[in-house]
Amino acid sequence: MSVTVYVSLGSNVQRDRNIRLAVKEMRTAFGNLRLSPVYESASVGFDGSDFLNLVAGFETDNEVHEVVQELRVIEDRLGRDRSQPRFSPRPIDLDILTYDGLIIDEPGIQIPREEILQNAFVLKPLCDIAPDGVHPLVKQDYQALWLAMASDAPRLEVYELSLD
Repeated sequence: MSVTVYVSLGSNVQRDRNIRLAVKEMRTAFGNLRLSPVYESASVGFDGSDFLNLVAGFETDNEVHEVVQELRVIEDRLGRDRSQPRFSPRPIDLDILTYDGLIIDEPGIQIPREEILQNAFVLKPLCDIAPDGVHPLVKQDYQALWLAMASDAPRLEVYELSLD
């Protein structure tokens, strides 16, 4: 049975290159992707270069742990160093935001990701490709959540990057 998955992508090290490579690898692993615009935003939690962020959506028959594992393999191939602090520069960060309506809170997997409700650079691109999608915990659609956040959101600018 096919499920809909949304994944956030972020990079602030060789940003253009790593976002392009991650999208290419995800297409190889999961097939057709729906992509939000790419956004540029300040780093959060540390002083560092600006990030590029976007959200990719896809349909899959893979179980959630298989998707997590494949995303980690992609991160590893692109040079992600998991020994670094959570808030630090990174070549790529791939996080499952939602996996249909599933709710999971276990070591290494939190779905839905709390960042959906905390960070404009996650919520805005998710809203762009799934405005009518409903957050599994708060039971509001992403459009309504974005409208509530938008006026207080930090700088978030569309960044032109070809991902074809």
